[in-house]
Amino acid sequence: MSKTIKPENLQDVLKDYLENYVEDITEGVEEKTDTLTKEAVNELKQNSPKGHGTRKNPYYKGWRRQKGRENKGKYTIKIYNGTNYQLTHLLEFGHATRNGGRTRAIPHIRPIEEKYNNLYEKEITTVIRRRSKRWH
Repeated sequence: MSKTIKPENLQDVLKDYLENYVEDITEGVEEKTDTLTKEAVNELKQNSPKGHGTRKNPYYKGWRRQKGRENKGKYTIKIYNGTNYQLTHLLEFGHATRNGGRTRAIPHIRPIEEKYNNLYEKEITTVIRRRSKRWH
């Protein structure tokens, strides 16, 4: 069963079709982004150094995510440490001590970042392909 479109209505039909297509893909991308960032935050909480002190707000419990506003089609989520943000660079790369030595680096952010960047790229391409097939 085929639909017929009058030439004078073609522009409106194409506009509606493309808007629905973009909206469908945008929803899929947002869903995947939300789930993957939640997983990344949980993995950061598990893999971050625990420390030996008695801090009120330990470093490993401070990982958070913040959704950004959609600005010209951009959907962003920022992952950050809300309690001890100053320690992220010091722990990841090491730092100088008072007596002239250096502390050892504890790379815990970069491996997770690389893992989830690759996973995100794969997941988004599959979302776009699946949604594109639905619209053909």
